[in-house]
Amino acid sequence: MACDIQHPTPNNLFPRFGALMKILITGGAGFIGGHLTEFFVQLNHEVTVFDDLSTGLIENLSLNHPKLKFVNSTVLNESVLRKEIQQVEFVIHLAAAVGVSKIMSSPLDGLITNVLGSEAVLRACSDFRIPVLITSSSEIYGKNTESPLNENSERVIGVPQISRWSYSNAKAIEESFALAYHKERGLDVRIVRLFNTVGPRQRAEFGMVLPNMIKSAINSEPILVHGTGSQTRCFMHVKDAIEALSLVVFNSETSGKTYNVGNPVETTILQLAQRVREITNSGSQIQFVKHASVYGDEFEDMHRRVPDITRIKQDLGWSPKIGLDEIIIDCYASQT
Repeated sequence: MACDIQHPTPNNLFPRFGALMKILITGGAGFIGGHLTEFFVQLNHEVTVFDDLSTGLIENLSLNHPKLKFVNSTVLNESVLRKEIQQVEFVIHLAAAVGVSKIMSSPLDGLITNVLGSEAVLRACSDFRIPVLITSSSEIYGKNTESPLNENSERVIGVPQISRWSYSNAKAIEESFALAYHKERGLDVRIVRLFNTVGPRQRAEFGMVLPNMIKSAINSEPILVHGTGSQTRCFMHVKDAIEALSLVVFNSETSGKTYNVGNPVETTILQLAQRVREITNSGSQIQFVKHASVYGDEFEDMHRRVPDITRIKQDLGWSPKIGLDEIIIDCYASQT
């Protein structure tokens, strides 16, 4: 599926890049990374995808595209990482251990990849003076139920004994490294905090709520709702996310800034399950399950998380365009 997003042409376009540039995308074979890679190669930028395929899929890439290069490696392999970063003009760092189920089952792997791997990317970009975009997460805000959450909202995080929060802590450290390199070494860096991003190609096996619900609906299995279902989330189509990321990349005035990127339209998880069942015309029943029965006792959930996107609206004129029903329809079509 092609990413039919218009090429951004904001003011303050990086003058050093001209019309085309060489871009390295870590995690470029993943869900978001694959769409972003596709977007840039269709615009004839030269893209190097750096991915160990631990959660990404080679099928997400058009390997025969003349502008695409694939490097099968982890960001923890610094010799290979540094060699590739030296050859490009911009780095987009997406590589991360993601997904609730993956983080809960292996918090150590998540911490190592998300902290040490990110620092290796930032250090290489700093050493070679390569601009970089860091993709962070709404997990930064933890259990803060303030609504909406702006970029300066407080973090409210559970104790380290609860593995659920290791991902949030790792992304906070990643952001702190990025801002420290910017402040002390002049690294040209910008941070994007992605809220729930969904769409075609997102994999169900890592605990992602929407693809799991759609898979259950297709197979006439119970659609599982964790907890009471009253908890709310805001879902953004991956196409909207790609547009936002590209605008941040191409605008020099985003350097040193942090942006929330998400769709502020709020829906309960129960409402999501009901819409999935209606749109897919499924006979599946909705079944409520306790979080502990799925993720164990070391799990805490947050009741709501709504993004304030004022900053990116004002700076870059971005706002999401795709609503929840269209998101569900696209995801459903990609699984059938």
